[in-house]
Amino acid sequence: MPESTPDMVSHPPHYNQGGVECIDAIEAALGKEGFKAYIRGNVMKYLWRSEHKNGTEDLAKAAWYLNRLLETQ
Repeated sequence: MPESTPDMVSHPPHYNQGGVECIDAIEAALGKEGFKAYIRGNVMKYLWRSEHKNGTEDLAKAAWYLNRLLETQ
């Protein structure tokens, strides 16, 4: 059976070590308000660089972070 393609937007494998997703560890470390600021920064980063680096993938990452911010409210 062929290996499935990793989801590089929602669950990149390099952000999961020992069964812990990096984003969850960051949320736990920063607390709610700090985490919301971190997410807003990532939305800005991916929108800013999208035309110069990874195009559609960066836009998808910006949307992922924006959705995560909505869930965090």
